[in-house]
Parts: sequence; C-alpha cells; structure tokens
Amino acid sequence: MVKYSKEFKEQSLLLSDEIGVKKAAEQLGINYSTLADWRKVRSRKAKEARIASDKTPLNERELGMQREIQELKKANEILKDALGFFVVDRKK
Repeated sequence: MVKYSKEFKEQSLLLSDEIGVKKAAEQLGINYSTLADWRKVRSRKAKEARIASDKTPLNERELGMQREIQELKKANEILKDALGFFVVDRKK
C-alpha cells in the first residue's frame, strides 16, 4: 500500500477539480478509486464543517421550537381532558 503525502493529495484534488477525476488519476499514475475516495472524504469533511458552523444558531432556534411544541402538547392534553369531562357531564 502506497502512502501519499498530504500535499500530494491536496494537489491531486485541485487537479481533479480542474480536469476531472479520470484524467487527473491517469496523469498522476494513481487509481481512479483512490482519487475518488479522497474527493469523498474532502466532501464529507466540508459538509461536517458547514454543519458545525451553522449548528449554533439553528440549535438555539430548534431548542426554542421544541419547548414551544412541548407547551402546545401539554395544552392539547388539557383541552382533550376538559372536552372529555364536558362530554361525560352532558350525557348525565
């Protein structure tokens, strides 16, 4: 198994962005699947970085929405209980 330096990988990825994975792999003398895997890893890391940077504002908003949902669920349960009480009371 061949170990490639970080710089080589970065330059290979840049080249593959410019001319395509197949041509870059041929020019560099590496397997197509190796270069494709590097691109997948880069893509996944970029996605994780975007999610991490966007997480704080969304997380705070989501927490607020979750609290509101819980309050509304409690209110619905109270209303259902009250409706049941009045229906039973009416039947008497």
